[in-house]
Amino acid sequence: MTHTMKVKGKWALLSMALSGLLLTACGGKADSNEQADATGSDAAASGEVIRIATESSYKPLSYTDADGTLVGFEIDLINALCEQMQATCDISSQEWDGLIPGLQAKKFDAIIAGMSVTPDRLEKVDFSEPYLENGLILVAKKGEDVSVDSDFAQIPVGAQRATIASQYVEETHPEAKINLYDTQENAYLDLSSGRIRALFSDKVTAGNWLTSVEGQAFEQKGAEFKNDDKMAIAMRKGDPLVEKFNNALTAIKESGKYDEISATYFGTESTAAAQAAAN
Repeated sequence: MTHTMKVKGKWALLSMALSGLLLTACGGKADSNEQADATGSDAAASGEVIRIATESSYKPLSYTDADGTLVGFEIDLINALCEQMQATCDISSQEWDGLIPGLQAKKFDAIIAGMSVTPDRLEKVDFSEPYLENGLILVAKKGEDVSVDSDFAQIPVGAQRATIASQYVEETHPEAKINLYDTQENAYLDLSSGRIRALFSDKVTAGNWLTSVEGQAFEQKGAEFKNDDKMAIAMRKGDPLVEKFNNALTAIKESGKYDEISATYFGTESTAAAQAAAN
């Protein structure tokens, strides 16, 4: 009787120990899974933060409304791209001249600011696939006898600094006394006041200005030219964000989201949306 009780006692103790081990093992696994799920949830909730710089005087691409809020084609495009990438976008307005230096200094991760792909810029940054095609136009007062072939040594002319437009004037009219502006808005002010008589500009922006109250007294002189200009997203050399942005661009074009955004600002569903900007 005593011996039997001892054996039963040993089995009972062993059974309890095994149960304890199983409970501990199961509990450990559950805790581990819960911790992993929590970590995954936190990562998903936090998301990737991409700091994007724009230049907010380039209507209708990127500009500020009456409340000081950033709006425009590129702002809507940024939001669509970041939603597609499931990333959080931190958008800030920067001075045009400081965009590439700021990118290289890692103040932000990408530039979406009507920046054209050029050989010089390709030496400093990597670009995504183009998101907009553009061309140049010459704008002057209605009735003004001026064309792209005029003698700009005699005619005050302007362009925004460090742009395709200013580069074009410098290369094709080295004799020109060109006034360079930090923003398009300042260029329009000088054109309106008569400080300059002509303005070389991207069609997408100047075409939009011609439809404004201030632009009613002015017109496009001659046909659009240099219309092989392509705007794209600039990033640091070797940054894997290039592939992410390219994939997102492809996705929103295939889904129709890109056409929806471009139609809002350009009245067209063409990928070359800027071609219709002044029509």
